[in-house]
Amino acid sequence: MVDRRHETLPDRTGFDETTNYLTAALGRVVPHAVARRAVAVSVRTDADTYAPDEPVTIAVSIRNRLPVPIEVPTATRRRWGWAVDGVVEATDEQRYVRSERSTLSLRAGETRRVTATWNGRFRRTGGADGLDRSVPAEPGTHTVAAFVGVREPDGRHEDVTTIRIR
Repeated sequence: MVDRRHETLPDRTGFDETTNYLTAALGRVVPHAVARRAVAVSVRTDADTYAPDEPVTIAVSIRNRLPVPIEVPTATRRRWGWAVDGVVEATDEQRYVRSERSTLSLRAGETRRVTATWNGRFRRTGGADGLDRSVPAEPGTHTVAAFVGVREPDGRHEDVTTIRIR
């Protein structure tokens, strides 16, 4: 018989999640208002300045500041994400994310880290010819953000940094 209590499962949110039933049970005890305040998000990039079309590595950290497990309800199935200049995942392509709520579970004091790579381009849909196109980011300053998909975000649920493209 295979013991699956501590098996690492791929998580569609970009994090690997180990099933821990005690943590899940305890996380439900903490009121959602308290759990929401316990979350801290940070984002950073591997450099401050990039050449056109140079890949940008985006590092996101989501931390539970409490010494107890928490569950944070999210507005949709998207638990977290990143954006450049307000464009989620640097594309205006329609994303089919179910509108039903989900939860982001974090163990006591846990910090989850994930990296994403932006290729320095924005994907635009519905061009004049009906085809998608990839448009390089304009030279100048751009804002990179990371967020937790809560219904009413505040400063704890999002962090931003700026980069410059030469």
